[in-house]
Amino acid sequence: MTAVAAVAAAAVGAVALPASAADHHPGRARAAVFISDVQYDSPGRDDRSNRSLNREWVEITNSTRRVMNLDGWTLEDEDGHTYTFDHFRLGGRSTVRVHTGIGRDSRTDVFQDRRAYVWDNYSDTATLRNDRDRFVDEVSWGHHRHGGDHRGHRH
Repeated sequence: MTAVAAVAAAAVGAVALPASAADHHPGRARAAVFISDVQYDSPGRDDRSNRSLNREWVEITNSTRRVMNLDGWTLEDEDGHTYTFDHFRLGGRSTVRVHTGIGRDSRTDVFQDRRAYVWDNYSDTATLRNDRDRFVDEVSWGHHRHGGDHRGHRH
């Protein structure tokens, strides 16, 4: 599902499921930590239930062998909805899924504890910034859609 990256190597294209955003710009080197996938249209009924909210998520991947401290890093949408990582360390060669709804944080899943959807199904951008508010990565979808393409575009 996610593209695999090696240090100083080109990214390998990813396969995306419908209503999911993934990198499909081969040839671009990846940062150590990056947005590896987005599920912006939760499968099933959009009934604002916690189950449905938690089926909307963004995956953040650490491609290095070392643990990365994400404390203070933010994930934001175009409307300014912001999730801030709090005392979170992402293991080497690991991925964390940031869910929209309410839940108990673990090493592989964290929760924004929201009661409404964040990611717009038609067009939006997920932006990851470090604890110094410096741009790390972003993935967009729907902005330049051709023929109903649900995959995101990396900028």
